Amino acid sequence: MSDGLPMVNTLMETLGIEAIEVEKDRVVMSMPVDHRTHQPFGLLHGGASVALAETAASIGAWINCDQENELTVGLEINANHLRSKREGIVTAEATPLHKGKKTMVWDIKIRDEQEQLICVSRCTMAIVPKPKK
Repeated sequence: MSDGLPMVNTLMETLGIEAIEVEKDRVVMSMPVDHRTHQPFGLLHGGASVALAETAASIGAWINCDQENELTVGLEINANHLRSKREGIVTAEATPLHKGKKTMVWDIKIRDEQEQLICVSRCTMAIVPKPKK
């Protein structure tokens, strides 16, 4: 999934985040739980979960804006880490709670392979004018 979104040399590439489904009302992305996403005790790092959540919300907001003239940037994010994970894959599902002209709010649920809830997050995205070249 590139469609105008740079993925190479980004945090997405570093963490192994991949887009599975990208629709205007649903974005699904996966991320491995391995040495790239572990904290020092061998568990999924909460910051990696937040990066996955904000990435899903960012892409969701971006496909809902005027891509010729606007960009989306994170304004606020929160996360509740509900369960630990040592290895495997986690999958984020982002759905919009509000799609306005200047802001969007996305709900993100991160689950493991058994559909157990690992993290819940809410991310507010700002829609800003694209800088002129």
